[in-house]
Amino acid sequence: MLVVVTGASRGIGKAIAESFAVAGHSLLLCSRGSKQLYDTLQELQTRFPEAVIKAKPADMTQREDIQAFASWCLEQGVPDIVVNNAGHFIPGSVHNEPEGSLEEMLQSNLFSAYHLTRLLLPDMMARKSGHIFNICSIASLHAYANGGSYSISKYALAGFSRNLREEMKPFGIKVTAVYPGAVLTASWDGSNIDPKRIMAAADIAQMIYTASQLSPMAVVEDLVLRPQLGDL
Repeated sequence: MLVVVTGASRGIGKAIAESFAVAGHSLLLCSRGSKQLYDTLQELQTRFPEAVIKAKPADMTQREDIQAFASWCLEQGVPDIVVNNAGHFIPGSVHNEPEGSLEEMLQSNLFSAYHLTRLLLPDMMARKSGHIFNICSIASLHAYANGGSYSISKYALAGFSRNLREEMKPFGIKVTAVYPGAVLTASWDGSNIDPKRIMAAADIAQMIYTASQLSPMAVVEDLVLRPQLGDL
């Protein structure tokens, strides 16, 4: 399978890339930082020589970068799986967060997935197969303190996923919205959080890989994962 993963140089994105690489699939990866991306590429290619792995730096908040990355992906072939993972978090409340937070969060967490998907879909629709995973958040399901515009943008990504799923049914394309709770990534650096209290990125990756392996007749529409002891 040909698998596209955005935001693939660290955290959940890197774990997802690893889960497909270990199975020998072909990967097309991007992230904003070129050094970390190419370090990830070299690491995965060394560990999983059976996989074909390529990478292209792209800032998924920039339309021209999205266009260039999509065109590059389609030069390699029609994707079987697209994982829209790129995004980031700005803490704050609606009433006092920095000016422009909503625009920035929508650009990073919603528009990146929206525009890339629209560019890749025509070829996938013509082939009548494929699977799109949108990495939403527990924040997509309910508001929480200090969530602000991040939560709003993730609500929007969940809405995009639901609409897209209905539209793609006649074309044999599956859409899965993934709702992770707290995951041990670089975002938690310096927090002194007990690693046993929150999930590993590999947990998310394993479930996405498993959902991607179902028969064409089945789809995991919503995938909710939380720490066993509950949300923080």
